[in-house]
Amino acid sequence: MIRSVVLALVAMDLLVAPCFAQAVGHVQVKFVKAALVVGGGGGSGTLTYRGRHYRFIASGFSLGVSAGASVTWLEGTASGIKDVNDFAGSYALVGAGGAWAGGVGGVSLRNEHGVVLMLKGPKAGLEFAANLGGLTISLR
Repeated sequence: MIRSVVLALVAMDLLVAPCFAQAVGHVQVKFVKAALVVGGGGGSGTLTYRGRHYRFIASGFSLGVSAGASVTWLEGTASGIKDVNDFAGSYALVGAGGAWAGGVGGVSLRNEHGVVLMLKGPKAGLEFAANLGGLTISLR
């Protein structure tokens, strides 16, 4: 009897769980930055979520050990999205990277809605950065 009840509950959970599962989005963004201790930049990109494409703009700042200018093409995932509007918001970040005519960059960010971005990609320009900053994303 107990085994039948447990199997029935497991089966119900398997049937119900996919309805509440969160899809992972795919993010592509181009970000241009200039810095000397305090930096600023902006860019645009696309979030692909549940088969649809959402364009967005990003603006940000950094404070720390920063010098130079660069263009970064980042790509990665956005997890924790319950509704596409959760993607927009203010992200806190801690990242490091560098470029000397070419290099790599990577960052992990989280916003107030619990969305986590894991991004990485090539960087062009002349820059060194180990800083703390913020990024604001707005859907177009």
